[in-house]
Amino acid sequence: MSIVRSSRSLRGITAAVALLAIGATGCSGVSDAVDSAADGAKKVARQRSVFSLAVGDCYNPNNKGEGEEVLVEIVPCTEAHTGQVVADFKIDEGSSYPGDDAISAIADKRCPAEAGKFAPDTWALPKGVSIFYYTPTKESWATGDRAVTCTYNKESGNFTGTLKADAKTLKPAQSTYLTGSNAVYDALWANQSEKDSVEADLAGYKAQAKAVAAALDAHLKGLKGIEGTEVGKLREQLTKTAAHWKTAANAADADAFYIAYDPAFTGIDPNKTVAARKELGLATTVPADDAEVWAS
Repeated sequence: MSIVRSSRSLRGITAAVALLAIGATGCSGVSDAVDSAADGAKKVARQRSVFSLAVGDCYNPNNKGEGEEVLVEIVPCTEAHTGQVVADFKIDEGSSYPGDDAISAIADKRCPAEAGKFAPDTWALPKGVSIFYYTPTKESWATGDRAVTCTYNKESGNFTGTLKADAKTLKPAQSTYLTGSNAVYDALWANQSEKDSVEADLAGYKAQAKAVAAALDAHLKGLKGIEGTEVGKLREQLTKTAAHWKTAANAADADAFYIAYDPAFTGIDPNKTVAARKELGLATTVPADDAEVWAS
């Protein structure tokens, strides 16, 4: 899943409505100008500081998610919009500004997991929607800003309706499956080494394998309580996969790690979960980003 970052700004927050001089160019021209002015006034009236964004808010950014953001347009979720706030949390990193990279690393790790609580089934999200977040700037940090706002944004176009999954609409088996499955992929990406090769960071890759193996064990525990032929097949496959991850976690050297990692990684290919998802009544189209990762 792709993650895009933006930052807040402490620049003065101002918004003004331009008064249009309407010439006598005919009724249709006047009507169009009035409608345009009304739309502009409505947009300005909906402007809110990024500091005031709350979980559940649907909005349209004003700068297309590039650089610093001061204001966004809050809109009813029933109207077409570009993004929705799905989570927020505070950074606890002491008094000094940790730096852009450190803050991004924190958001990269926590936003996907937090967003999963709001919209558990990422496969059911509108096409093109991905994680985006607003983070403190060095200047806002100095004033006490520690908030990270996690959102789902559509890179192009927009969508209608809330992305929030009502817990009451998910059956117990669906909720159990999604909780376990999401935890596995969160463990994989949250523990990804910054090094491109195992040789450069064997300890880091082994730590990742250990985290994924633990998540798989928890997922398998949940799957034991779910009936179904396809779920049973998935459980058998993931049991073997978990063993490969454990072997990788205990590898003596890079060569041994690679031997275990190949079947471990392919064993959690999301395409192998489609039949079980269909049996559970969940979305069955693998998100484009995930499909690309496993196809490469």
